[in-house]
Parts: sequence; C-alpha cells; structure tokens
Amino acid sequence: MTKTLSVIWLAGVIALSLAGIIGFYLLFVRDMNIYWLILSPMIIAIYQIPAVFLFYLWKKWKRRSSP
Repeated sequence: MTKTLSVIWLAGVIALSLAGIIGFYLLFVRDMNIYWLILSPMIIAIYQIPAVFLFYLWKKWKRRSSP
C-alpha cells in the first residue's frame, strides 16, 4: 500500500470515528437521562463499529504490504 493511500485510509477511519461521536451527541446527549447514561457505552461502541472495521482492514493491508 502506498504511503498516500495509507494516509487517506487512516483519515477516513478518523472521520468515521468522529462521525460516530457526533451522531451519538446529536441523538442522545441533548436529551440525556439516566437510561441513556446507562446505555451510552454500548451505543457509542455500536457507532464506532465502522471505524474499527476500517482500522482493522488498514492494519491488515499495511502489515501485508510492509516487508
């Protein structure tokens, strides 16, 4: 994997992670109550799944392309 493509891929991972955090804020933090407070770790984890999956793929491809 070229260095430029690797940087773009990592930037996409960071963007997805930020989108998950912003989505959580917009949907749940503004109307926070005790139920959302208890469930918030699981909700944030679910919103971070796409970013974690892309990060996993990036690490796998980076490891494969490095000697």
